[in-house]
Amino acid sequence: MPDAPAGGWTTATVAGVRRPVPRSVQLRLDVADRVDHLPGQHYVVRLTAPDGYTAQRSYSVASAPGDPLVELFVERLDDGEVSTHLADVVEPGDVLEVRGPIGGWFVWDTESPALLVAGGSGVVPFVSMLRTARALGRADLLRTAVSVRTAELLPYADELLAAGALVVTTREPRGIRPAGRLTAVDLVPLWEPGQTAYVCGSASFAGAATQLLETLGTPAADIRVEQFGPSG
Repeated sequence: MPDAPAGGWTTATVAGVRRPVPRSVQLRLDVADRVDHLPGQHYVVRLTAPDGYTAQRSYSVASAPGDPLVELFVERLDDGEVSTHLADVVEPGDVLEVRGPIGGWFVWDTESPALLVAGGSGVVPFVSMLRTARALGRADLLRTAVSVRTAELLPYADELLAAGALVVTTREPRGIRPAGRLTAVDLVPLWEPGQTAYVCGSASFAGAATQLLETLGTPAADIRVEQFGPSG
């Protein structure tokens, strides 16, 4: 894997705002002096109050590198200093402070087979990977499993299902499958030796998913984890 690109602090003009699922916002940003990202990287958004107080939060990029805009998906947390502002206040034309792209560990190299395992809004970096694979004509390299509380809360649902993602719901039945957590049995049809596994979700989900992958035989060295929570 070549060194991942990295960008410094700059400004981004909000070009689009959508709220496709409850308690979330999808932002399309026109980033000044943009450095092209790799799928799996993220941006930091920094807010500054009139008294000079600052708060910042990292958000994975959903867009493919070839997209002229940077797309972020933000889950609104009631006690989130940044997410509440982005979800409730930001409008097209607003200017935000951003830094990115950032990160090299969670990047997909666009050439190796990978198993993507997400919990809830942890799908966002995988959407970037899936979009990139589709643009390159290599969608066959990626297999995806997603766990979410209810189907209504799944970001990018249509896109994920079109890519063949397995979607498991924990609070409601889905088809003939009763409500329940992701299991090793669910992952068996998607797993194969030699894959790099990427796990993204809350700390509890990331731990459980990592254990499932190790049960299937994925070496610990081939599992890359990105986890999130209210404290960042």
